[in-house]
Amino acid sequence: MKVILIKDVKKLGTIGEIKEVSDGYARNYLIPQGMALEATQTRLKETQEKDIKQQKRKGKEEADARALQEKLNGKSVKLLARTGGSDKLFGAITVKEIAEALQKQHGTSIDKKKIELKDPIKHLGTYEAKIKIYPSIQAQIQIIVAAE
Repeated sequence: MKVILIKDVKKLGTIGEIKEVSDGYARNYLIPQGMALEATQTRLKETQEKDIKQQKRKGKEEADARALQEKLNGKSVKLLARTGGSDKLFGAITVKEIAEALQKQHGTSIDKKKIELKDPIKHLGTYEAKIKIYPSIQAQIQIIVAAE
């Protein structure tokens, strides 16, 4: 019997996959547990339509991410921070502050969780940061930290 998985099933497959399983396994376990639906012609057609819509949506999201990458790559963000006499900062520059500065200086809103720093920023100077826009798309920005 062919079934369409509506939940991830260990050792069988993931959501949306169409699998051939024994009749007993489908009728006595997968369908009653809400893990699968019987693969009828209408359900197969619906599944294919969902897949097509999902692929279009992913393509659009990736295109938007590439446009944002081109906009951000090579940009610099200037942050002013208080120092304790030398070039050492009081505290550190956080990714939240970087995200806010990107919004103010370039008009681009980025989730702070997508910004990656190699090391914490605790001194004046120039630093590099990566922004993970999409799983396979990253932008590189420069952070300039100056004294107030």
